Amino acid sequence: MYNNILIPVALDHENIVERKLETARHLLAAGGRITLLTVLENIPGFVSEFVDLKVDNHLSQKVTDRLRAVAGEDSAIDCKVATGKPGVQIAQFATDNNVDLIVVGSHHPSATDYFLGSTASRVVRRAECSVFVVRN
Repeated sequence: MYNNILIPVALDHENIVERKLETARHLLAAGGRITLLTVLENIPGFVSEFVDLKVDNHLSQKVTDRLRAVAGEDSAIDCKVATGKPGVQIAQFATDNNVDLIVVGSHHPSATDYFLGSTASRVVRRAECSVFVVRN
């Protein structure tokens, strides 16, 4: 059983979050914690001059609220938002927060989509802890 489980959540792939949560709850030790983490990628400089971005847009708070809605009333689930490259930041967050299992989602292998998703494969390669891959 695992005491500290991290579930990365890509907001454009919310359809698999419930399966990842179910898996994490099954593997969670009594008294353990689950963290839902969304990583927001930085906007490149050449794009930022055409986009009106202000710190007071509260994007992180909006994303945290969305994660909280996914978590529901479960008090064993924390919700966090980070910025950067998801494959790097997820593994770094896990190391910095003593995570002992990461539950990531990936596409079902088929003729057109055989390999792990790029973020999932980066997490598997970089993480210092165990990684459980849930197929979509």
